[in-house]
Amino acid sequence: QVQLVESGGGLVQAGGSLRLSCAASGRSFGNSAMGWFRQAPGKDREFVAGISWSGTRISYADSVKGRFTISRDNARNTVALQINSLKPEDTAIYYCAADLAFRRPVVPVLSVQYADWGQGTQVTVSS
Repeated sequence: QVQLVESGGGLVQAGGSLRLSCAASGRSFGNSAMGWFRQAPGKDREFVAGISWSGTRISYADSVKGRFTISRDNARNTVALQINSLKPEDTAIYYCAADLAFRRPVVPVLSVQYADWGQGTQVTVSS
């Protein structure tokens, strides 16, 4: 099991930026792909970005391409999500998640592929 703690959320104006961080502890972080998901009020949780265990493969939802950047530091057991050009529709709770598979060769994009989740961090974008 991996314990995950997100931080960095907040209230920002449209066009602003935030950097979300996720600190991991527990089973080997470096062998798991990591993902960021978000859930807006009244909507299903959706995939935002994911990065393979090695960091060599990255995937983004179409809605965030060019604005969001995911990265990981296996030495520090952290994964980050840089969010630029924020829009009101980016308002949601953002969750960090760890893949249930060992060294999956591709980036998982489905929530059922992730075994461990953080408690979430709120991002609110005002227009």
